[in-house]
Amino acid sequence: MRALQLLADRKLSIVDVPMAAEPGPAEVRVKIGAVALNHIDVWGWRGMAFAKRKLPLTVGAEAAGTIEKIGADVEGLKVGQTVAIYGAETCGTCPACHAGRDNLCENVAGVRGFHVDGLACDYVTLKARHVVPAPEGVSVQAAACTPITFGTVQHMLFDNAKLEAGQTILIQAGGSGIGTAAIQLAKAVGATVITTVGSDDKGEKARALGADHVINYREERFEGVVRKLTKKRGVDVVFEHVGVDTWAGSVFSLKRGGTLVTCGSTTGISAEINLFQLYQQQLRLIGSFGCRIENIAQSLAKIAAGVVKPVIDSTVPFENIDEALDRIEQRQVFGKIIVTL
Repeated sequence: MRALQLLADRKLSIVDVPMAAEPGPAEVRVKIGAVALNHIDVWGWRGMAFAKRKLPLTVGAEAAGTIEKIGADVEGLKVGQTVAIYGAETCGTCPACHAGRDNLCENVAGVRGFHVDGLACDYVTLKARHVVPAPEGVSVQAAACTPITFGTVQHMLFDNAKLEAGQTILIQAGGSGIGTAAIQLAKAVGATVITTVGSDDKGEKARALGADHVINYREERFEGVVRKLTKKRGVDVVFEHVGVDTWAGSVFSLKRGGTLVTCGSTTGISAEINLFQLYQQQLRLIGSFGCRIENIAQSLAKIAAGVVKPVIDSTVPFENIDEALDRIEQRQVFGKIIVTL
């Protein structure tokens, strides 16, 4: 079968590899239909793995497909079913996994496509518990946007930040994949959404998704605009994933007792914080990584119900993935880039 492999930093190639193994007990084999690209793919492409890995490595952390074969002792799944794939190799036996907190697994082997072989291949054999069936009517491309994009945001906003109707949220980088998901999910629960974008074109698209206020961060200091919009009160929640470039402004944008939840650091991993401001304003800073498997099911249900819809920037074949990763790195996308097989 074919696999898209990283041979060296910034060097990808389509190669022939052995067919995915026959599924054993409690396993399924999935025919991959779509891979959604994320910043984590850019990091892996650039060599920022932050952990030991062996090259060549099959890339792809977020994907969906159809079940091609089922092993023994698998219940609730059938051949031909569209499924989203959980992208972390969790153990399923530790206390965190038993509690449904898969992203806190004590024995995780790594993230697919980053530390261990990923999903950009024709077929993959994996544990049945790592696939989440999509409701009828949800396409493979839409399902491919749930394991990281919508699942991560679902976990950030509702498991961690406890976002509620009537609250105000600042969503950084509203044109990114998770930014477009956050705008929709926040509006769906009745929150007022303020978002930042890097161009007027992205601003128009963010408004079309439901953003109440859009700030072009290249033209205005977003924290100043946020304070004006909230009459110096600040927002209840900041959805942060940019990192150093926005960190201080994000913290300043919070109201007293507000919550900042972060899942990324695309502009750098080290930032300063004013401790006096932190404790005097009684701020809550929450780190959030990945999602629980249940968050994928929740996201799929919302897509099926029409509550939210994945924003697809473009669809590209295997052969054009280098160009796609470069566009993400240069922030020249609005929504998701999907790689098809």
